[in-house]
Amino acid sequence: MNGAQSLIRTLVDSGVEVCFANPGTSEMHFVAALDAVPEMRGVLALFEGVVTGAADGYARMADRPAATLLHLGPGMANGMANLHNARRAHTPMINVIGDHALYHKGFDALLESDIDALNGWTHGWNRTSTDTAAVGGDAAEAVAAAMTAPGRIANLVLPADVSWGDGGVAAAPVAPPAASTVDAERVADIAAVVGSGESTVVLLGAGVTRERGLLAASRIAAATGVKVFVETFPARLERGVGLPNIDRLGYLAEQVQWQLTDVKHLVLVGAKAPVSFFAYPGKVSDLTPEGCRVHTLAALGEDTADALDQLAAVVAADTEPVLQQPSRPELPVGELTPQNWALVLGALLPEGAIISDEANTSGLMIPMTTAGTPRHDLLTLTGGAIGQGLPVGVGAAVACPDRPVICLQSDGSAMYTISALWTMARENLNVTTIVLNNRAYAILRMELMRVGAEGAGPVANSLLDLAKPDLDFVKIAEGMGVPATRATTAEELAEQFSRALAEPGPHLIEAMVPSLI
Repeated sequence: MNGAQSLIRTLVDSGVEVCFANPGTSEMHFVAALDAVPEMRGVLALFEGVVTGAADGYARMADRPAATLLHLGPGMANGMANLHNARRAHTPMINVIGDHALYHKGFDALLESDIDALNGWTHGWNRTSTDTAAVGGDAAEAVAAAMTAPGRIANLVLPADVSWGDGGVAAAPVAPPAASTVDAERVADIAAVVGSGESTVVLLGAGVTRERGLLAASRIAAATGVKVFVETFPARLERGVGLPNIDRLGYLAEQVQWQLTDVKHLVLVGAKAPVSFFAYPGKVSDLTPEGCRVHTLAALGEDTADALDQLAAVVAADTEPVLQQPSRPELPVGELTPQNWALVLGALLPEGAIISDEANTSGLMIPMTTAGTPRHDLLTLTGGAIGQGLPVGVGAAVACPDRPVICLQSDGSAMYTISALWTMARENLNVTTIVLNNRAYAILRMELMRVGAEGAGPVANSLLDLAKPDLDFVKIAEGMGVPATRATTAEELAEQFSRALAEPGPHLIEAMVPSLI
């Protein structure tokens, strides 16, 4: 077999069964090799930001990595914003980055670039394959690196001549190292903190925002009286009936400061101490209250779920968790508002839904309106780089074809990766997208006021306005093969959402919601 065939065979044998791709000339032997290894599913996207975002969404739901196929350095650069989000989500991912043939690189062809610099930007595992016979081994090591706790990006550069060269050998899977276990002494130290009677917050992050971690955290809170929060933007948060309903830290610094008022101890579990998302004149960046001591039960890379179980066994051995009971809002009536569209979502959200949430300012009510709905997963904007919502929905739908995926998408950020709709149609994915069209970068209107920028007038405001011309998401979606409708009232949204959920394949609903700001 050639190098490309050995690479794909090794990936499949290592549990990597999907490759999201936007290939170019340097990757043609990889593309051809897909027919030789039919167990690998190739999914085409029209832009590399969709490729990388889809691989992120896939891994968040599948608990194993997908591969991407990217065309040289510029192709990787196109996907970098969603690689940033994936890095912050601790997503396991294998990027196969095609490159010029080794003997061709010295000629400085037009697409020659510094791929190593881009790889370094991902803070992941990096290697360039220089020997066809070693490609399989490189691939196996890449998968193991990606699966090393808490999960990371692995970048494997594949020069064209290494890909097409004969002598490829498929390698056996390499087991990733097990996450280190927190020792009993540290657990005992944290048990003393949460049992001290002083105001304490436990902050949940990587590895503990799903059922196991939430149940342990709820038991600890019920037994000791500590407050528990989930980090602001978790990679995957399980919610709904039968699970503890644990609030997330707020987005705004003022919200976090209020949530942490008078807290004396902050206990971190797979999370970092909170900081302001941006700097604001005259305001602090570190949001840990003055005088509050920060303790780490389990750091990133350690077995956070086991650590939380150990702590619950010590301080809450006979305590049951507090579970969310069924509770849905009534269907609203009247013109759509930033509040009532979320009531429609809460009233109709189906069992087992996967929500890819990039609603931004239009989504402030979602946590309240969906708390008592049937059990579901929430995927959030982990790195703050907008344009994630639709691609993550693609990946989640590929990973979980029997579950309904709901993309809640603000209008401005939808346009960053709008071609994801085409992939939804091509793959007939079970994704319903609700675009919240307020014809504005509403979050930037808010930030314009919060940073204290003075003198903003018509020119400044025009840069935050998405009208003139108005975006028509119905026509955009239909042009990419996705059936689409428009809702201006709560009744229309409820009817269209119900119909979309009942029909197979992708749908888009353009919800005309006034700007909150």
